[in-house]
Amino acid sequence: MQIHQDISKLPEFKNAVITIGTFDGVHLGHHQIIDSLKVEALKVNGESVIVTFHPHPRKIISSTITGLRLINTLTERIELFEKTGIDHLVVVPFTDYFANQTAEEYIQEFLVTKFQPHTIILGFDHHFGKDRTGDYTLLLNKKAIYNYTLKEIPEHILNTIKVSSTNIRNAILQGHIEEANSLLGYHFFFEGEVFHGNKIGRKIGYPTANLKSTDEEKIALGDGIYAVYTEVEGNSYKGMMSIGFRPTINGKTRVTEVNIFNFDKDIYGQSIRVIVKKYLRAEVKYNNLEELTLQLHKDKEESLRFL
Repeated sequence: MQIHQDISKLPEFKNAVITIGTFDGVHLGHHQIIDSLKVEALKVNGESVIVTFHPHPRKIISSTITGLRLINTLTERIELFEKTGIDHLVVVPFTDYFANQTAEEYIQEFLVTKFQPHTIILGFDHHFGKDRTGDYTLLLNKKAIYNYTLKEIPEHILNTIKVSSTNIRNAILQGHIEEANSLLGYHFFFEGEVFHGNKIGRKIGYPTANLKSTDEEKIALGDGIYAVYTEVEGNSYKGMMSIGFRPTINGKTRVTEVNIFNFDKDIYGQSIRVIVKKYLRAEVKYNNLEELTLQLHKDKEESLRFL
């Protein structure tokens, strides 16, 4: 897959078959569109091209959007697209200038001039151009002028994608990680930078890596204890993760911390990846650290059985 992030230097695509969207999650619903894209490209001996945006268009278009939370960072989206087998990924910088193009300018100066598309695959509810005035009907009316083929994504697939995206976000926020993973088609993951904590875990035999999210827009899991895999310096380790306020020690701030099994390296300041596999239990306030330690023994045993 070739990645293009400078739209002023795009190559001359061969019979480009393109689709456009944010594709947050790159989940199983999205894969129906991607599979269709590849099939159509094969039919015309062309190249499959996905066009996506960064930052998320809602951040630029709406002045009232706050707390936008995405399933994937841009880096993660690129990684997931890489696995789909498409030919090209074009990441369009979504700016005020881009957002304020008229719908006709968007078609002529962006779609046609930049991609010379053989086929455009879009849903009936796709909107573009200033004030979202452009739509599928406008593209249909212009196709004879610009000599492209237009194919519609069926409504049931679009509805599946919308429902899936909403359900995935809700499941992640509520800690229903197995439901989220089943809709994603892969295990939800995130990256965090390791910082110094208060070292209580070390004192009771369960040292933890305290994590700070590396992307403020990345959606965060709900509170609880999880079985996870952790990737550190190219190696994968089993572990368990706690997210919450640590009620046993009267914690005041929400903390994400991972106990990495059979691991004792100094990784402060490093970024590590956590792959979330299973929700184990809710946070509980214990009477003392001894009771907490006994529960951690059980959590580790359950994590190892599952992992």
